[in-house]
Amino acid sequence: MILMWACFALLTLIAIAFVALPFLQKERVQTITHNANAELISIYEQRLVELQTDLDNQRIDLKNHNESVIELKRRLLNELSPEKSLNSKGNNRIFALTGAAFVIALTSVFYTFTGSEQQIAAWHDAMDNLADYGERAVMQKGEPLSQNELQAFALALRTKLSETGDDEVAWMLLGRVAMSLNEFDMAQQSFDKALQMNPDNMQVLISFSQVLLLEGSEANMSRAAGMLSKVLKVEPTNLDAISLLALIAYERKDWPQAKAAFEVLLASMQKNDTRYEMISERIADINQQMQAEGSVLPVTTQSVINVTVKLADELKAQQPQNGILFVFAKAAQGSPMPLAVLKLEEYSFPVSVKLTDANAMVAGLNLSSAQDIVISARISKDETVMPSSGELEGFSDILVREDVSDFTLTIDTLIP
Repeated sequence: MILMWACFALLTLIAIAFVALPFLQKERVQTITHNANAELISIYEQRLVELQTDLDNQRIDLKNHNESVIELKRRLLNELSPEKSLNSKGNNRIFALTGAAFVIALTSVFYTFTGSEQQIAAWHDAMDNLADYGERAVMQKGEPLSQNELQAFALALRTKLSETGDDEVAWMLLGRVAMSLNEFDMAQQSFDKALQMNPDNMQVLISFSQVLLLEGSEANMSRAAGMLSKVLKVEPTNLDAISLLALIAYERKDWPQAKAAFEVLLASMQKNDTRYEMISERIADINQQMQAEGSVLPVTTQSVINVTVKLADELKAQQPQNGILFVFAKAAQGSPMPLAVLKLEEYSFPVSVKLTDANAMVAGLNLSSAQDIVISARISKDETVMPSSGELEGFSDILVREDVSDFTLTIDTLIP
């Protein structure tokens, strides 16, 4: 900022010098004495007498006489120089000061109408308030950010990223702010940057999916579905991901998938939730669409799989204290939502469990609805199904559901 004002002042001084210096230069005066001019005049008068004598003696006619007199006068005027004793320096200073004042006034007016002083001040305010904007936007402390404050927040984040380099959190925040400002291109670019730094950031994947859905093209919906599937593989009960996946299925008229996802959302809400009635109406609409198209959820025979879970000997000493055991069955292809889930807080290895259609998270998305499945188990440190460092897990190969009634699964992997 100081450098900018210094350059501005320097350019102004150069402009003033360009205008004022010609007036301040001393005028070069050729010194002509009174006697020199008197001598020229004497010669002129003498020539006039000679011309008159020639006329009287008829050596020249009147016309030539008159032309010679005119030429003589012209020559005298060219040879005479005015006597200069006046020092005009005082008047030149006035002109110089006037020109300098004009340059300064013109510069000030021009900058007032075309300069960026207000934008620069707004930029400084944005940088000063960056921490406050972050608390209000992320921690939801104080009043929500206004539209102008969101724009200032975005400006401050871009400045921070340009000065300090890549920052995953800053890119994610910039993407969310851009979404609020309906700057979807900026949001996509910001989320792309964040995912380049951490491809497994679940929050960014969900937010990015929202932006892609707002754009609405089939390619972007497919990309969003892929991101949401990745989230649900890690967090099968993530309601944000399920709700977005429900919207994608609804837009694609995949009624069974949409209904299953909306039923999960409905089951997670209280009846006094403002969204409860809206989702209920959406499910009713899907049922009507399915009836009109003759579409029904697949009906299959009841599936039951007896699973025995063991823990590898080398991992027994690394069990999380008070760990919770989750046993999953998922489709090998298609929806990442579990077909069956069991949660055990008290257990000892080996432990036997039974996975059935009754363990499904949503109606219609159960063991019987899939041909190929994968069975997995995880010992979690807490009640969340999202894996974290220090937890233990194990996976089966792809199994043909109809060929499996009993299966033994070994937990043999320590999550780094």
